[in-house]
Amino acid sequence: MTPDEVSRLRDERKRLTITYKGLFSEISALLFRHDPIGIKFDDNTDEYDAEAGTILPRLRRDVSIEELTTIVHEEFVRWFDPEIAGPREKYSVIAAEILTAYGRM
Repeated sequence: MTPDEVSRLRDERKRLTITYKGLFSEISALLFRHDPIGIKFDDNTDEYDAEAGTILPRLRRDVSIEELTTIVHEEFVRWFDPEIAGPREKYSVIAAEILTAYGRM
């Protein structure tokens, strides 16, 4: 990602954090709990805020579990790379939990 893209996404994440604070926090926390790329340490609980901030705007009421699995995987590929992100299938449980959280809104 370019520095401009990162800056734009940071601004969007701030806006989403305010608008959807609970959901944003829940997505970030569940990504941290699942730690799909192995970067979790005890003191870096905000490590997945960036990914939560780019997943959140792509959510919509009619999204299927399959579509959301693809979305989550795409965001990890975008932030990291295909090799680090790993296979799409490893994001299906994460997507299911995000969908559940989104449904509670």
